[in-house]
Amino acid sequence: MPKVRDMQLFYATRDGQSRRIAERIAAGLARRNLTVQPQNLADGIPAPRTLAEEGPVVLVAAVRYGRHLKEAERFLTAYGALSAPPSLVLLSVNLTARKPGKDTASGNAYLRKTINRHALRPALAAAIAGRLEYPRYGWLDRQVIRFIMMLTGGPTDLRTCVEYTPWDKVDEVAMRIADLCPPPTS
Repeated sequence: MPKVRDMQLFYATRDGQSRRIAERIAAGLARRNLTVQPQNLADGIPAPRTLAEEGPVVLVAAVRYGRHLKEAERFLTAYGALSAPPSLVLLSVNLTARKPGKDTASGNAYLRKTINRHALRPALAAAIAGRLEYPRYGWLDRQVIRFIMMLTGGPTDLRTCVEYTPWDKVDEVAMRIADLCPPPTS
């Protein structure tokens, strides 16, 4: 199978949903004969010269406490410092995206603020709903997420596990990313 020339797929996750989304995107690209390995930003931020290679560069980043994870923020800072950055695909994973109209860059406050804060011009930006799984969270996370859910009309029962991720949308995003890719090399 040809390797996607210089395409990079990164994710930032706490509970694994962003990793699962990145893996689903990689699988979707593979169906288009494009191979890319998702890389966890917790293992380190890539060197600027690596980021500067042809793209697209794809980032799947979880939101926690109203902001994207610190490693995603550091990644976007490094990306923004490039003199000639490759095209960027920015996917924000958050529970707000479970609501209609909150899955776009303009409709999702977390995504919109991140784009503005880093002065980004992504080729593709979308918010993807994550997974709510109260039993997996620590005490503080459970309380904070429950409070946010109470404010936004979401489930507050601490036994709740809900898969909000629209996997068909993730597959569509993978196809849109494939359309952005340079021709593969052998």
